[in-house]
Amino acid sequence: MADLLIELFSEEIPARMQKRAAEDLKSLVTNGLVDAGLTYASAGAFATPRRLALSIEGLLDASPTTVEERKGPRVDAPEKALEGFLRGAGVTKDELEIRDEKKGQVYFAKITKPGRPAAEIVAEVLEATVRNFPWPKSMRWGVGSLKWVRPLHSIVCLMTREDGAEVVPLDIDGITSGNTVWGHRFMSSGSFKVTSFDDYATKLKQNFVVLDGAERADHIWHDATNQAFAQGLEVVEDKGLLAEVAGLVEWPVVLMGEIGADFLDLPPEVLQTSMKEHQKFFSVRNPKTGRIEKFVTVANRETKDNGATILAGNQKVLSARLSDAKFFWENDVRTVERDGMEAMSAPLANVTFHNKLGSQAARIARIASLAEEIAPIVGAKPAEAGVAAKVAKADLSSEMVYEFPELQGIMGRYYAQKAGLSDAVADACRDHYSPLGPSDDVPTEPVSVAVALADKLDTLTGFWAIDEKPTGSKDPFALRRAALGVIRLLLTNDVRLHLDRFIDSQLVLHKIAEADENDSVIDTLKEILDEIAEHGVFGAAFDAIADKLSDAQKDAVKQAAGNVPDTSEDLLSFFHDRLKVFLKDEGIRHDVIDACLAMEGNDDITLLVKRARALQAMLDTEDGTNLIQGFKRANNILSQAEEKDGVEYSFGPDLKFAEVAEEKALFAALDAAEEAIKPAMTSEDFTAAMSAMAAMRPEVDAFFEAVQVNADNDIVRRNRLNLLGRIRDICLSVADLTRIES
Repeated sequence: MADLLIELFSEEIPARMQKRAAEDLKSLVTNGLVDAGLTYASAGAFATPRRLALSIEGLLDASPTTVEERKGPRVDAPEKALEGFLRGAGVTKDELEIRDEKKGQVYFAKITKPGRPAAEIVAEVLEATVRNFPWPKSMRWGVGSLKWVRPLHSIVCLMTREDGAEVVPLDIDGITSGNTVWGHRFMSSGSFKVTSFDDYATKLKQNFVVLDGAERADHIWHDATNQAFAQGLEVVEDKGLLAEVAGLVEWPVVLMGEIGADFLDLPPEVLQTSMKEHQKFFSVRNPKTGRIEKFVTVANRETKDNGATILAGNQKVLSARLSDAKFFWENDVRTVERDGMEAMSAPLANVTFHNKLGSQAARIARIASLAEEIAPIVGAKPAEAGVAAKVAKADLSSEMVYEFPELQGIMGRYYAQKAGLSDAVADACRDHYSPLGPSDDVPTEPVSVAVALADKLDTLTGFWAIDEKPTGSKDPFALRRAALGVIRLLLTNDVRLHLDRFIDSQLVLHKIAEADENDSVIDTLKEILDEIAEHGVFGAAFDAIADKLSDAQKDAVKQAAGNVPDTSEDLLSFFHDRLKVFLKDEGIRHDVIDACLAMEGNDDITLLVKRARALQAMLDTEDGTNLIQGFKRANNILSQAEEKDGVEYSFGPDLKFAEVAEEKALFAALDAAEEAIKPAMTSEDFTAAMSAMAAMRPEVDAFFEAVQVNADNDIVRRNRLNLLGRIRDICLSVADLTRIES
């Protein structure tokens, strides 16, 4: 057994590529070794700005000798077939063995592949890895053909055994392998030789290189938080920035600097974003005031003045950056204090949202109208929701958001406050983009909920209207995320909202925009839009005004908006698909959701989920599982009988024809279930309804054990089939149990 150490030493590797590169090095080398017959005990990969390293323990000294048996042609096969087999197997005819098989005598060859020394295999695998390494971007340098992310300087390839270490011979474009390692670019005393991975890691640290990225990150965070704590401050946590900074230094030295007094009154998000994006600084916050008051930077070396010169240079650059941010902030504030938020929004009339969906200003007008409709449903004032929607995207034309797009919404809240708008409107400016992801916080304030729903619904209906839907893994407009956002907003806030109505109304708005040259069609569509609020969906709204229209008007409207119902249904199906994915994490099966989707009101996501959760909870019980089997048995018997007899058994059984105790008990159980289920369904207490349904299980089981449904007496048979029909009707009133898989 041997241990293997590999180091690929180069110029600086971009921090964003290091983790993936270390993983690729590990997988490419270990997979190559295993494919060649070399197994190992364990492997670990590491990355610093200037090196990738791989340590493999317990590697075999040589690959094992293998014997492969290969079946050839029959003995009486043509000579050319035999020659081809011999060439492929690499043997001569004298080495073949003849065996008797069912179809005659057949040639067999035994191919022996002798084992190879580990060093030989390692050299081949490492060269292939280096030459074919999957860098996102790579470069050539000098006169060689080798490509690497940055110029590659040296290769360490060392096998260590109990009796010593040996360099694995390797030459890649003139770079020969060895056991020489370079430490820190500035602080190291120079190069040094290593004999094993432990020796390598120890000497690197002695030469001011921390090999493990996680160790560098822990050191940075520990020092930064300790320095902040000592001054009564706290470091703003940013795991992404921490990982990036740990990839920029080999010997992290944490320094804390001052932010100029002129900039302390800037919004903390502005300071944090500017320092992070431009200089990779951590923000240090005063927990009492919430202000960002200092910053932490990480140097790559120790200095005699303990970082004073480094900090002075950083503070000078930071001051220039923050001067720009302050200029943007003051200009934006001056605009909204003088002219209001709608003045800030005005330039959006000249900003195209999408070439088929018009300008940002047109989109904002649609969102505002929709937010006013949604407002009463979520407990918001329509006027306030409309104002919030009109100004929510105003900051897109601000100087600050132009410089820092990631601050959209956040800056809108500040500007709305400066313009004297209510806190609810200001919060909606910040929160209406949320939730952006599955773990993002969901807005709960009514005005924010109304605007967030309107924003996402307009996005979805707009792209459905122009047939720009997600396909496969492609979703350039983040429509899956928008649909999930709508679902989470509705469920988190327990909002009862019929999506059909609002999908149809937004689709009609898009059709009005498309029909801008036909006044008659526009007027008719506007009437339909008004009717949708009362009648719910496009089809019913169109029928409500159909008697007012001439045949020509009907044809024109159908041509302009005839696909609204189909588009609406397709978008609702998209919501249902997203809901299945969302509820899967809760353990709710897809067939349970299908059983609930088949029921009335499936465009009410909150109602649908309540029903699905109650049904899943019932199915998770023994009574629930057994009842489903009883229902399916009843349904199967009924289906066969109805097909045979040509009638539907749903006319109600009569207790006087019941012959046995189990049959009479089922009558009583069905009466009790129906008496409990009807008010429960009316009040949408699905848990109570499911419990009442599951309570029938003992009587249903007993009935099937004791009673022959297809009795010889035709009256008794029909009565029992009608009794099964009652079981079916009661169960189907709760959910479509035919869709539940066995």
